[in-house]
Amino acid sequence: MTALLSELTCTPCRGGIPPLSIDEAQEYLAQAPDWKLLDDGLKLQRTFWFSNFREALGFVQVLGELAETERHHPDIAFGWGYVTVSLQTKKIKGLHQNDFIMAARADRLALASGAQATRATNKRPSGSQATSGAAEANHDGVSKSAQT
Repeated sequence: MTALLSELTCTPCRGGIPPLSIDEAQEYLAQAPDWKLLDDGLKLQRTFWFSNFREALGFVQVLGELAETERHHPDIAFGWGYVTVSLQTKKIKGLHQNDFIMAARADRLALASGAQATRATNKRPSGSQATSGAAEANHDGVSKSAQT
């Protein structure tokens, strides 16, 4: 494993091969250190933190485009200020080098999309923090004053 994973592209996985062993997965994890191995090393997951919903959504959009290009599709859950990405090669019911390539590339995209290092720097504003004269919006982006 000499090449940087973030510079590789995914190769088609046709199934019929064994998933990476836990030791092999640990070696790849060195290039994606913020990711966690789950399900006894059969899944890879990470949560990215953002300042708001719009940044999280923007990251989901660019990650989705990468997934389509690479033909390697993660499971993505997101909401206000966070995106959780889970990777597993479903054809082999475990991890493949492609999962680590996507993880490393997702890391790069997240940085470019404004991801923050921790959740602690990502506090959702409360109604008391709204600037004077500005209409406060609910989680759907609809002004509360427009709802009445």
